[in-house]
Amino acid sequence: MVGSHLVDILVERGIPPEQIAGTFYKPTTDIREIEGKAVLQELDVRYAGPMFDMIQSTRPQVIFHLAAQSYPTVSWMKPEETMAINVQGTVHLFEAIRNVRRQDPSYDPVVVVACSSAEYGASLTPENTPVRESAELLPLHPYGVSKVAQDLLAYQYHANDGIRTIRARIFNTTGPRKVGDVLSDFCRRAVAIERGSESTLRVGNLDTRRGITDVRDLVHALLLLADQGEWGECYNICGQYDYRIGDLIPMIEQVLGRSLQNPQDTALLRPSDESVSFGEASRLIERTGWRQQITIEQTISDSIQYWRAKGSLHHP
Repeated sequence: MVGSHLVDILVERGIPPEQIAGTFYKPTTDIREIEGKAVLQELDVRYAGPMFDMIQSTRPQVIFHLAAQSYPTVSWMKPEETMAINVQGTVHLFEAIRNVRRQDPSYDPVVVVACSSAEYGASLTPENTPVRESAELLPLHPYGVSKVAQDLLAYQYHANDGIRTIRARIFNTTGPRKVGDVLSDFCRRAVAIERGSESTLRVGNLDTRRGITDVRDLVHALLLLADQGEWGECYNICGQYDYRIGDLIPMIEQVLGRSLQNPQDTALLRPSDESVSFGEASRLIERTGWRQQITIEQTISDSIQYWRAKGSLHHP
């Protein structure tokens, strides 16, 4: 999802599609929406050989490492797969860069690694938020653990191999094309209710609080960090407001123009969950001048319009 919006913005900035290389594997979004905007190829990051072939053949100067099993709930069910994709996949990327460098010592890419606010875990308490990058990393699920490993791998490959890494600790991000997070699912099911294919919203824990950023603001932050970030450093990327999840429903109702029944679905409750996830982004702002541009109301409106325009509301 993030990669597709990144492709859109690169093309808008005048970069020819043949100079943008993208990989996918069992995508959760419809990659046909960026068809012709990049050279796309299937790649399973769990395998070192294809990763090396990709880096060797394309020699990218800037790499945005976005590939992940990115759902905390799935990580409870598939912890081994989560670790293989997120941790081994990251090792395979950096080892591919090292191996290409052995042949060509001048190869010196920038690597922006998509890390996560889930790394903070138990450090995300009301009295400790908005959380700073110096907070202790105490993840509460296998996904968070995998992201800590990704984060520290990026650091050590910079420290030991001089690879120009940036660790982007991304907080809750949503918007058009997103699936599997609370706001995008609310918007998708709201449109399903509008169409008559579902009757209720179905909700999990409505009392958690989240700092929510639009994916297009996130992509601008990633691009700024690739250009201006300090190598080896970590940066929180988070919007300036945190929202109680239950308070998003009236905003969706306003765009939809109708009330929504929202019974709790116990299947949507996690074994453990951060009660609040909200980050202090001053390091990012001071370094790059980044500013959040898109309001939560605009994100909700654009997400609903996206699902309204889709023929199918099922995941691809």
